[in-house]
Amino acid sequence: MGLSTAESDPDRGALIGLITVSDRASRGDYEDRGGPAIREYLDQVLTSPWTAEAVVIPDEQPDIESAIKDLAGSGCCLILTTGGTGPAARDVTPEATEAACTKILAGFGEAMRTASLRAVPTAILSRQTAGICGGALVINLPGQPKAIAECLDAVMAAVPYCVDLVGGPYITTDPNFVEAFRPRSAIRPNPDDTQ
Repeated sequence: MGLSTAESDPDRGALIGLITVSDRASRGDYEDRGGPAIREYLDQVLTSPWTAEAVVIPDEQPDIESAIKDLAGSGCCLILTTGGTGPAARDVTPEATEAACTKILAGFGEAMRTASLRAVPTAILSRQTAGICGGALVINLPGQPKAIAECLDAVMAAVPYCVDLVGGPYITTDPNFVEAFRPRSAIRPNPDDTQ
């Protein structure tokens, strides 16, 4: 699958797994657009350091489950999948996510569908979900770049605190794009503000 097993490095910041689920992109029939769209979004929104581990795999449930578990095992604190969330027979990303995760966070899927429904009525067909695999938050995203941004906008405010709760690094965001929400007791002072 092409995963590297990067060791935990505090200077590197958050390790984020990106999984593109697509038969055609995995065969090289067309260029992956979902993974790059996620990277572009994270580049705009995250202010804390981060690096990505990215894979492109076919719509095969065992491959998706393995990729999620491998990325969680390699130290990813956040794993974002793109593709395979619709009702077609080969769309099995939600099933793989639920099988790989020990806890399901249904609110993420509900929030993303609600946001997407404002743009397109067929968003109701999405079966996106989220869960916890090891020390990683796993979130399913659609395959289209515009829909990826809409869905991340809907849930990103909750992502940093969820990562905190599962033992991940302290992630910060640019409030001009998305302001991370944390209870007061979980907010750390900005080191730049204490000088």
